[in-house]
Amino acid sequence: MNPWLIDGACALGFAAGATAYGAVYPRAQLFGPTVSRTNSSRKLAITFDDGPNPAITPKLLDLLDRYKARATFFLIGRFVRDCPELVRETLARGHLLGNHTDTHPNLFWLSPAQIREQIQRCNDAIGMATGVAPGWLRPPFGVRNLWLAAAARESGLRVAMWTLIPGDWMEKPPQWLIRRMRPIALRARHIAGNAANISSTRTGDILCLHDGAHRGLNGNRLHTLAALEYWLPRWRDLGLQFVTMAEAVRTPTT
Repeated sequence: MNPWLIDGACALGFAAGATAYGAVYPRAQLFGPTVSRTNSSRKLAITFDDGPNPAITPKLLDLLDRYKARATFFLIGRFVRDCPELVRETLARGHLLGNHTDTHPNLFWLSPAQIREQIQRCNDAIGMATGVAPGWLRPPFGVRNLWLAAAARESGLRVAMWTLIPGDWMEKPPQWLIRRMRPIALRARHIAGNAANISSTRTGDILCLHDGAHRGLNGNRLHTLAALEYWLPRWRDLGLQFVTMAEAVRTPTT
């Protein structure tokens, strides 16, 4: 076989692999800066995508209140326009609101103008509902492309990814999801047991869950609620602090 063809095929394969890595790997910075960890091993940032959801979000807000847990809600613009009161309630309860685009498309296939429109329409919906502009963006499906970083920067948004995404968009039994969320507790126990040998600046987890379903309102996320009812008191007892994305990167006051 012609060696030039072999070299060309290898180069194309490498480029495709690098593009896929940069598009979907949470810690990849190929398509612009992202935040995928908190800045302290004691900070746990719980985040929710695809809301607001009238069927679940109110129950979730009550559960978070019970454990004095602040979280970040990445909202879909079209659902914000349907449920502005619920969005205002989420903000009033002390949670952070983030941008999850207007209609939840796969941004990898969109043009720069289409990405800017998706981001701006969601920003506008949140702003109209609350008077507050979001400061964070989570791309749908966690997928990025070459144009996203510039569009986010122009809108004053930082891109948030995750360390753990347990797959709660699938309608599985709560016990299945509870097992999938166990790594957070295992890591916290490891750090607590090795505190003398682990730097206090070691990073912590960002958990990606879903309080809604991007295809429509009133998605069933009762299993997510049940899994959090199990884990929130256990995480608290392990010494984890529940923080928003803004708090996740904030340097503590000395």
